[in-house]
Amino acid sequence: MSLRILSRFAVQCIFPLALGACAAQPSHTADRGNSSVAALYARLDTAVARYEASRTTTGNGNAENALAESAAALDELKAAATQCAATRGCDEARFVAAFDQLLRKRAEPAPAGVATVGSDTPDATVEAGESSPVLAALPESGHAVALLKGRQLSDLIALNDPVKVALQQWLTQYRPNLMLTYENYMYLRHRMWPEYQKAGLPEALLFGILAKESGGKVHAVSRSGASGPLQFMYATGSRFGLGIVDGFDQRFDAAMSARANAAYLNEQLGVFNDNLELVLGAYNGGEGAMQRLANRRPGAGFWDAKIYFELSPETRDYVPMVLAAAWLFLHPERYNLVFPKFDAKAATVVLKTPASINELTVCLGSEGNTNGWFRTLRNLNPAYEPQAVIAAGTRLALPEKLAANFDKLCTSGKWIELASDLQGAVLPAAAVAVSNSGKPSGRARSYTVRKGDTLAAIAHRHACGSSGELAQLNHLKAPHYDLRVGQTLQLPSVCTRN
Repeated sequence: MSLRILSRFAVQCIFPLALGACAAQPSHTADRGNSSVAALYARLDTAVARYEASRTTTGNGNAENALAESAAALDELKAAATQCAATRGCDEARFVAAFDQLLRKRAEPAPAGVATVGSDTPDATVEAGESSPVLAALPESGHAVALLKGRQLSDLIALNDPVKVALQQWLTQYRPNLMLTYENYMYLRHRMWPEYQKAGLPEALLFGILAKESGGKVHAVSRSGASGPLQFMYATGSRFGLGIVDGFDQRFDAAMSARANAAYLNEQLGVFNDNLELVLGAYNGGEGAMQRLANRRPGAGFWDAKIYFELSPETRDYVPMVLAAAWLFLHPERYNLVFPKFDAKAATVVLKTPASINELTVCLGSEGNTNGWFRTLRNLNPAYEPQAVIAAGTRLALPEKLAANFDKLCTSGKWIELASDLQGAVLPAAAVAVSNSGKPSGRARSYTVRKGDTLAAIAHRHACGSSGELAQLNHLKAPHYDLRVGQTLQLPSVCTRN
């Protein structure tokens, strides 16, 4: 039995029922009193048993018959599910659960000496996403790019209405965000994908999370204080090895953030029995809240009404948006979507003269990229603020195609001179006097701490240099810099953002 048959059955029959049908759950009393419903449940049990029996067929030439038998069992299950949808009191969630059970059993290794149904057929060896031009163009993708815990990612993404709505959003108003995410990811791929690969997670999932979380902007900071390309809160990041070292918040490091994200997902896949939707819901809404909800609804999946409608609107939007972006990464050709090709091989250069990321962006111009290189340079060199002057002799990362002309454009000549002139320009600002006590006087600016804030995030958001300066001004003690909601912080005069 190939997963392709299971996948087709899921899309055509089971998943479109899940959201609309589970809102009203019949009682066990009603089940016993309704002979039509009881007959449908009996057909369900018979079809499941028939499918499971076909799976254990030995490989002595009966594989073709077993495949036909398993297909017939699924046809019977589909017919019973269709009739259930038209029968009052019939619990369609049982059919959803039955399909999920079959899918999980299909992912398990076959018993010793037993051939898995369809294991010698062409369908069983086709990897989801192999036909994708995206994956074909990516070096060293490998088979794991489309697998999650031994199952094809494409078969785990239910193309139900919420996912279809998300697909439409990515293909319409959010298409520019999707394309920019892809570009940013291509230049970061050599840092992020190996961490997922080592963790045995699919690349499409990484892309989906990246698209929804930050668009591939390494220095993204949310209003709640979540930071980095994969948007870790400070406490969760610390739990997975992301701290502040020499003033640098490691949540902004693409490789370290991907490693932490992969560790988090694998941990939560264990907690939620490899249910991808519940894990993504936990990533967005908090694992504690999701675990409590799942514990109150044992056996229920993300799309079950008992789970789905108890989640926040943000989480109900987040999960299908991630799944839809992952699906488009695997199958762009099905949606008239063309991702551009990038020569994204990385290189390093040594600065011969001091310069900032802003100056380098100006002197490199639009060579090879009509949007310029600011985002790529920032992403590849996350420890440097864009306006901060970087010392000569420092090694910087950049796309290899820029390395050949780097010295010519950014060491001497009119473009680096222009960049230097622009670097020196400052906006008029009211002076802020500082008293002997170290506290600003006059028209000093302040900031009120909000839930989820960290000192590093505040310093980054207001372009205040290092968190150490902010801590010293407000007499906060290292290394934790404890903050409380509602606390007022004084901002140094070097802050350039409101």
